[in-house]
Amino acid sequence: MKSNKSQVMLVVLFLVLLGLTVAGYKHFVLGFPLFPGEKAEIWDVEAQIQFRGDSGPVSVSLAMPEPGSKFSVLDTMYAAPGYGFRTIGQDGIERAEWTRREASGRQTIYYKIKVEDTLPELARVEDEDTLSEPTENTDAVFFSPSLEGAYKAAADGIVANAQAESSDQLSFVALLIRGLNEVEFSPEARFLEDLLSGNSDYTRIDVTMRLLQDAGVPVRKVRGVLLEDTRRNQPLVDMVEVHVDGHWTMFNPETGEEGAPGNFLPWQRGGVSLLDVTGGYNSRVTFSAISRSVPLEELAVEQGRQARTALVDFSLYALPIEEQNAYRYILLVPIGTLIVVLMRILVGLKTSGTFMPVLIALAFLQTKLLPGLVIFLTIIAIGLWIRFILSRLNLLLVARISSVVIVVVGIMGAMSLLSYKLGIQQAMSVTFFPMIILAWTIERMSILWEEEGPKDVFVSGGGSLAVAVLSYFAMTNGFVEHLTFNFPELLLVILGFTLLLGQYTGYRLLELKRFRPMIEER
Repeated sequence: MKSNKSQVMLVVLFLVLLGLTVAGYKHFVLGFPLFPGEKAEIWDVEAQIQFRGDSGPVSVSLAMPEPGSKFSVLDTMYAAPGYGFRTIGQDGIERAEWTRREASGRQTIYYKIKVEDTLPELARVEDEDTLSEPTENTDAVFFSPSLEGAYKAAADGIVANAQAESSDQLSFVALLIRGLNEVEFSPEARFLEDLLSGNSDYTRIDVTMRLLQDAGVPVRKVRGVLLEDTRRNQPLVDMVEVHVDGHWTMFNPETGEEGAPGNFLPWQRGGVSLLDVTGGYNSRVTFSAISRSVPLEELAVEQGRQARTALVDFSLYALPIEEQNAYRYILLVPIGTLIVVLMRILVGLKTSGTFMPVLIALAFLQTKLLPGLVIFLTIIAIGLWIRFILSRLNLLLVARISSVVIVVVGIMGAMSLLSYKLGIQQAMSVTFFPMIILAWTIERMSILWEEEGPKDVFVSGGGSLAVAVLSYFAMTNGFVEHLTFNFPELLLVILGFTLLLGQYTGYRLLELKRFRPMIEER
């Protein structure tokens, strides 16, 4: 006996651990939410490329967003009728390329990505390739010409002030950028402002990068999109990235603030061009962004499919929608059976049939609770009356039950027709009740009435309804519905608890009433 119990305990422990482990993996690794209604913000970012063709072969190459930021690309798509498409690698950077044999006049290509903010607290971008060679790809191609004369002296003054007031490289970069932008307070910055406003060869960010490079700080330009909802036709925003202490740190070239803005999506780094058009002219690219909220489970399924995760490929989400909806109800059945086990083994409640309350609860899911109770009681009452009439005919069991089934079907049809004529929509859902189970319930109740009396009929019938109502409330709970469909492996945990309850041999709660006189005598 002890060996048998030990084996059951080992099986229970294995099932519970397996179910919880798989569910934990889906939640913590794959991102499936534990609670219903959790949503994630998804951004649709669209790049619109426009140019005019030269009536000859055309090749359009666009830099793709680089990995390593806090935003992860979920999906990419494009719209370019008449163009071929492929992705190519150039200097370790992925680029999207469209080609066409002949193109003339105005051309428009749309490239769209779907991104998710996966790590909002991330402020630094680390790239192993750039860590090994920190001075490569520092965007030297875009640097402005070296400053000379009085402008060089003014720039040296700003650099000297930043070095004197800073304590390390990061604070030096921040103070240098801030010094270049303090036009109202710094005569050197005001002097340089005249150069920047009067000469297109000098831009503020290029001068900033030139000064940082001259000070021995590896630097590169980062261009990206500011994700602002419903913002259209915006150009890329420039940021400065410096290599300090083994990693790249981003700075705002206007304010000197360290770290990327929370809504900044890096698109292009270093000296690689953003857009190359061969066979066309007057090319430009603009960006638009829009946000939307999607359920977390939908997002987790989409990411799992892209990663070809086995738990997603062989999950219920791989089934057609119709079958998914069916399993949303089927997976609730073990919840009802667990309640039946609890109520019968631990509480000692009697029911008409072992799992008839679960089937009744499933019918209540379609009819709603109060209409379902009325329909159920009406059918049982009429069926019992008809069954008592049939008992006088001394029919065989099979014929008698078949007759009851026919009567139940007739009652259900009559109730549906009558409710339709009276405009009572709830009663038309009577067809969701399992007619065979109803017929067998009527037969069992009538036999119990004849053998034990009406009291036992009301006890077992009332117990069945009580368990069915409890099962209904458990099965209609949003949290339970969410867990059973998104984490079906938790059924192993329910199976483990059911096996554990199967070993219970103690007193039931309702049996304590039998021993109350013994306690009172003491």
